[in-house]
Amino acid sequence: MRVKKPLVTVVRSPVKQPFVHYYDLHPTKEDLMGESVAQSTLIHYLLSVLTYLFRNTTCFIVSNLNLYQRRRRYEYPLAPDIAVFKGVTIPNPAAREFRSWRLYEPNRPPPQVVFEFSSEETWKTDIEEKPAWYAALGVQEYIAYDPNDPPYWPAALGRLRVWRCTEGDAIEADADSQGRIWSDELGCWLMPDGAFLRLVLPDGRMAPTEAEAERAAREAAWVKLRELGIDLQSL
Repeated sequence: MRVKKPLVTVVRSPVKQPFVHYYDLHPTKEDLMGESVAQSTLIHYLLSVLTYLFRNTTCFIVSNLNLYQRRRRYEYPLAPDIAVFKGVTIPNPAAREFRSWRLYEPNRPPPQVVFEFSSEETWKTDIEEKPAWYAALGVQEYIAYDPNDPPYWPAALGRLRVWRCTEGDAIEADADSQGRIWSDELGCWLMPDGAFLRLVLPDGRMAPTEAEAERAAREAAWVKLRELGIDLQSL
């Protein structure tokens, strides 16, 4: 006689879904505003300059990445126009799960430097509220710039303002007689130039993009060849 085996019901544990912040899947107010031509042009330019400036160091430079302090689904993120994470390596920035920067996770320090470029909708928040917000986040330098013509900021404020953050406090830095402000974190001067914010190296040279540096190197080589009496037309 065959003995029937008792039925065993296997209960499988549900697959744990990864935690997702609401605003990684839904637009913020800033997303809905979009970027002006002045903002997008300056972002593109400074990303190129900063990438070349830090080409020989470990550094992660990114635009409009959501930053979160806590593991809360509906936390509203800060998403600076540019964030500079020195000493950080991202093996695969294109990974699908890499949608935001979560400060509460291991090996996720705050950026040392953030940039915000003002618009009609954001300029008051940029200079009145964000210095304290970024200081609380652990940022070392907060750089705000108004690239618009004419600027939205009151004329007395100029186009450039910089806050240095220490122990959660944001202290505004003074400009020199040329309107420049030194950045300890970037190792260069910040200099307003109309719609552009320039980075000026300690030796007085303007920090170039990679394309600008390559063009300058070619021109220097051509000058040297001419000095040596080499006919460039024959090459």
